[in-house]
Amino acid sequence: MDEDNFGEEEMSRRVQVRFVTKLKPPLKVPSASIAIPANLTRLGLSTVVNNLIQSGSPDWNAEPFDFLIDGELIRMSLEQFLLAKGISAEKILEIEYIRAVAPRKEEDASEHEDWVSAVDGSNPKFILTGCYDGLARVWDAPGSCSHILGGHVDAITSVSVVDQEGAESVCVATASKDRTLRLWKIHTEASLNSSVTIRAFKILRGHKASVQSVSVRSAGDMICSGSWDCTINLWNTKELGADDNPVTVKKRKVNNQVEESQMEEEAVSTLVGHTQCVSSVIWPQPETIYSTSWDHSVRRWDVETGKDMLNIFCGKALNCLDIGGEASALIAAGGSDPVLRIWDPRKPASSAPIFQFSSHASWISACKWHDKTWFHLLSASYDGKIMLWDLRTAWPLAVIDSHKDKVFCADWWRGDCVVSGGMDSKLRVSSGIPIQ
Repeated sequence: MDEDNFGEEEMSRRVQVRFVTKLKPPLKVPSASIAIPANLTRLGLSTVVNNLIQSGSPDWNAEPFDFLIDGELIRMSLEQFLLAKGISAEKILEIEYIRAVAPRKEEDASEHEDWVSAVDGSNPKFILTGCYDGLARVWDAPGSCSHILGGHVDAITSVSVVDQEGAESVCVATASKDRTLRLWKIHTEASLNSSVTIRAFKILRGHKASVQSVSVRSAGDMICSGSWDCTINLWNTKELGADDNPVTVKKRKVNNQVEESQMEEEAVSTLVGHTQCVSSVIWPQPETIYSTSWDHSVRRWDVETGKDMLNIFCGKALNCLDIGGEASALIAAGGSDPVLRIWDPRKPASSAPIFQFSSHASWISACKWHDKTWFHLLSASYDGKIMLWDLRTAWPLAVIDSHKDKVFCADWWRGDCVVSGGMDSKLRVSSGIPIQ
């Protein structure tokens, strides 16, 4: 009797749903409503959708999906979600499904001689890394190093692709604990059977302590750098013409015949205001620079006046920063606790984060918005994990744990890959991540 009543109760707890999607066939399912158990979680809903797809396409290989109701991702049972949101289960529910944002493949690791401290995936043709052995490397594919950038005399802390223009060569910048930045020209079209070692065409001197971060202005004509000397320096990136006067030009003989020149240049200007290490800088708009510091602040600088126009106090020493999201206006930052914080500086009470994600178990070392959507970003941590986030839910979409120790850096590459490096001395590439 009791078992019968329990069975009847379970059978009665069903809801009518209609699955909808923006995905193309064969991922579209029939639009007719169906009854499903109310206690299904994301895994169960994925099974239902995969079965519906397979009924029309027998060769379909099942894959995970995510689900949204009224624009919010479901991260509990359907029944719990409806109760928490005050949504009636009496009407037909419209559930949108999307491909789950998670890697489909881990590529072969790219080995380094020491800790991998920096990575830039902004150019789809290659990955740029910086290492504690003082070398930067260019990888045209996982495991395939095409260029070695030699010249720094201490660990590299940050790398940045300066310009994306031109098929033959690309300019990149590196920052180091040796207090300098260097600019390099990479010939990306050359077919190479082995790694080529190149020297910088310009050395930028002026910081009085380790340079912690470098970022490029969108036009590619300037870069900015943050340092342990508490300042932000602005630098020109162009190669000097005949009428320009560099500070110094160093020349050396190669094979006792050919002379190579190496320019040295000072900063154009300096932004002063932070009281501790400037840990991260980014230059998202021509006249605006953002910075984070171990003085617990996020600042927005007017390039023309040199004044900080916004000062958000966080209460924690900050390690990393990125700008993105809605209208490319949201500030993401992480630091000396496990919390990834996001601010909207357009709001009057902008000192309070609008989102806080706290699934990591240690300090956050890197964060990066995806450049094709308003919702997605990643974070990396000393807990050895990289987490993929969507602003529509407080839980991570995926956790990448391919590293065996602290993760120091991470970035998106080619839109559907995450590249990362850390204390295990490896560049990792997690690929096949569908972002829509």
